[in-house]
Amino acid sequence: MRIHFLGPVISIFLIVACKNDKQKQESETWHTKKVALENETHNQLLDIEKEQGWELLFDGKTLNGWHLYNAPGADLAWEVKNGELYCNAKDESKQQGDLVTDKAYENYELILEWKISSRGNSGIFINVQEKPELGAAWQSGPEYQILDPDHMDHDVAVKKSGCLYAFSPQENEADTKSGQWNQTRIKQVDGKVEFYLNGTLTAVQDFTTPEWQEKVAATHFKNHPEFGKYTQGKIALQDWYFEVWFRNIKIREL
Repeated sequence: MRIHFLGPVISIFLIVACKNDKQKQESETWHTKKVALENETHNQLLDIEKEQGWELLFDGKTLNGWHLYNAPGADLAWEVKNGELYCNAKDESKQQGDLVTDKAYENYELILEWKISSRGNSGIFINVQEKPELGAAWQSGPEYQILDPDHMDHDVAVKKSGCLYAFSPQENEADTKSGQWNQTRIKQVDGKVEFYLNGTLTAVQDFTTPEWQEKVAATHFKNHPEFGKYTQGKIALQDWYFEVWFRNIKIREL
């Protein structure tokens, strides 16, 4: 009987060994001096990221790939400053509004870094539909909340940074400090989304379920029939009267 079980045991051992070797190789690939030096420069992809299918959404020099929501070609308040994508919310001579990608995305992983002004408020919208009859990105796209710790709404559970705005408190506690850079990660596959703040999972939602529609119906978003209906769309950065900065914006389609 022992002989009969020997084959499966060896197979399992080989599978585990191969998996461990792969994880070790990936770790060794990342933990090199070359990668460390490359990572000192913002808004660029490492060689390993290129191999994994990552693409830059912001080149650190231009607004290529982005435009003002429902106003392509506008003289907008968004600009590139010191290699950062900056919302100059104080410049009333420029057209204000949300900055949206030229391209729509469905299944993807998005990573970026952001910094918000004191007492500031902003966000990242996903599955945004750009239509003339929709006045803003939030009327169709659910929001990854960005909120400074000193903002008056910071203690509202469903408005903390990393939340699916207005729908659920943080899955796991994660906070930020004023004036510091933070990392956001958003992953969506077939309408199932995960939000991360500084490496911590903060929100999970399936946009394809009746439960989601019930949640929408219980909020003010029920008055906006296009909201939360889609599992694909554009990505938008919110201009909400406060200065906000973004950098190292990269995406990988899955």
